[in-house]
Amino acid sequence: MTDPSSADRSFESAQARGSDPAKQGRTDAGEMPRPGTGDAVVSNLALAAMFGDYLKEKRSARRWRIFFRLVWMTLFAVFAYFALETGHTPSSAGVPHTAVVEIKGEIADGTDAGASAIVGAVRDAFEDSHSMAVVLLINSPGGSPVQAGIINDEIRRMKDIYKKPVYAVVEESCASAAYYIAVSADKIYVDKASVVGSIGVLMDGFGFTGLMEKVGVERRLMTAGSNKGFLDPFSPQSKEHRDYAQNLLNQIHSQFIDVVRKGRGDRLKEDADTFSGLFWSGEQAVKLGLADEVANIEYVAREVVKAPDIYDYTRKENVAERLAKKFGASIGAGAVKAMASHGVLVK
Repeated sequence: MTDPSSADRSFESAQARGSDPAKQGRTDAGEMPRPGTGDAVVSNLALAAMFGDYLKEKRSARRWRIFFRLVWMTLFAVFAYFALETGHTPSSAGVPHTAVVEIKGEIADGTDAGASAIVGAVRDAFEDSHSMAVVLLINSPGGSPVQAGIINDEIRRMKDIYKKPVYAVVEESCASAAYYIAVSADKIYVDKASVVGSIGVLMDGFGFTGLMEKVGVERRLMTAGSNKGFLDPFSPQSKEHRDYAQNLLNQIHSQFIDVVRKGRGDRLKEDADTFSGLFWSGEQAVKLGLADEVANIEYVAREVVKAPDIYDYTRKENVAERLAKKFGASIGAGAVKAMASHGVLVK
């Protein structure tokens, strides 16, 4: 047995040395780490590093989001500015002037030379009390007889209301539907080398029936209505359909001729070629009574209108509007597809 007094002495001796017999694994060199303590420290450091990286990424992502929002807001502001600037009517500032409306390019719905744009611009020009006359500055190969007819009718109507003269000044070309518009003017001025005329109507297309027979392709067209396949390029053209189309063209051609005769009156020197669809140089057009004189826009403003200051009333679709239309069309197409996929639309 152990002497109790010696055990007490050992305990006191340990206390004297600063050691605690209740603690295990302690040496004179110091306290040893408990099992697993080092792994926990490493794990905590790794988590702290990962959390720090996560915070950095979040801050970076937030900065980029703010940046891109600012960019999009700037683009939208610029986009809206140019969209609102479209159709801007120039301020005459009380100065007597010659009002000009350009008719350039294809005359068709939705273009800068379409009825909506031209009629609006012409109306602005007429309504300005300081515009002495309205000049149609034309450079167009033609286009839709419907759009040309609308423009012609509106110009005549506004002439009667505002009692202002209208002149047409031709640059390179004034053909077909463009000439349809030009005859609404009181006088037509051309360059000696301008192309003028082409008073006719056409309907074009292709027929592939012969080619289909050669390659062995069969056309399977089903219609409800005996004439629904009229002008189908993959079906043979019947005499009845051809005659019907020709009669339609003749009727529109007759309307065109009536408008030209009404606009040019006794100045027109008709012959067999006048309404055949031929076109002439500006110099020839003057001799044939299709135009009045050889002159340019500056001459007309200075010598004819007696208002040399020229103000442009043309409404032009800018890039912002074109992008808006495309963007709107793409959204519309996406909506249609989405609705169709859910069975909402009836085709």
